[in-house]
Amino acid sequence: MRIGVLTREWPPEVYGGAGVHVEYLVRELRRLAQVDVHSFGGTADGATAHSPDARLAAANAALQVLSTDLSVAAATARCDVVHSHTWYANLAGHLSGLLHGVPHVVTTHSLEPHRPWKAEQLGSGYALSSWAERTALLGADAVIAVSAGMARDVLASYPQLDPDRVHVVSNGIDTQEYTAVEPTDVLERYGVDPAQPYALFVGRITRQKGLVHLLRAGAQLPGQLVLCAGAPDTPQIAAESAALVERLQQERAGVVWVRDMLPRAEVIQLLSHATVFVCPSVYEPLGIVNLEAMACGTAVVASLVGGIPEVVVDGVTGVLVPYEAQDPAAFEAALAREVSALLSDEPRAARMGAAGRARAVEHFGWPAVAGRTMDVYAAALA
Repeated sequence: MRIGVLTREWPPEVYGGAGVHVEYLVRELRRLAQVDVHSFGGTADGATAHSPDARLAAANAALQVLSTDLSVAAATARCDVVHSHTWYANLAGHLSGLLHGVPHVVTTHSLEPHRPWKAEQLGSGYALSSWAERTALLGADAVIAVSAGMARDVLASYPQLDPDRVHVVSNGIDTQEYTAVEPTDVLERYGVDPAQPYALFVGRITRQKGLVHLLRAGAQLPGQLVLCAGAPDTPQIAAESAALVERLQQERAGVVWVRDMLPRAEVIQLLSHATVFVCPSVYEPLGIVNLEAMACGTAVVASLVGGIPEVVVDGVTGVLVPYEAQDPAAFEAALAREVSALLSDEPRAARMGAAGRARAVEHFGWPAVAGRTMDVYAAALA
């Protein structure tokens, strides 16, 4: 079987959970089949990079994406099955299926109807991204949801979709790579005191990740607050986040903001020594970053949204905080309360971290994820 994996993100240009998912999935799939990767820029491990037509340089970003999709679709003629990830590559998969007569499998890492704030980033292009996703999902031979919660969202958003074509295959984690490490040089380089407890956020600056809620809760937290937050979606959200961080740093000490997207080894070191990892997302189909924290033995405080409860066991591997868009102040107060409680009780946080490590090892290995994905391909080809 020859598989075409279609993705926006690919090393060295990986900035989010979907990119991490694709990178590790391909590594495992290549033990089982031939895999061609078609990306929007990254060329590691023989991937073919595609770019938009130069004549669209000044066009809406979504239109540039669709132009890139045409290039990808033209290059997949030798594949037996194509597998697209995120709306960026969905239309490429849909067109590949039509053009070459092969099954198209879609993995849903998020859904455009659940991300209305994307209009802030894409403007009127949000209508194009929504159209591309809808067209691809309704035409797909199989749809993979990364959690049971995501499967429910897929069917609610696209009720015309046959439920028999929707399969749940969770994200995975490499627990040999993501494991606690002893060195603290990265902490010291960025001004984090290894001797003092700290809460850690790692993620892009986007509405989805809920960073603004953590920043508003930050004044109430003891210990240190370390923010590895970069790659803002828009200049507007970048400015808003910067203003909130600046105000927080004026109100209290111990706020460290790392604006760069750090190498994986540096993130692992920061995760390893954090007392608690904080995931304040307002929308999260699964939340692979929570798995990364758990694999490093760190307790998690996360929003009770999407697929997060399928990863973080409330009261065992961390604490889940209910989120209601209509009452962000209540969410922020509860977030501050639960994070503070763990920062002030390091033995309890350590017990949760150990339980999280055990859960990550037992339930979320990549070989099993790849095997279940191959089963989906086989069913689509049957």
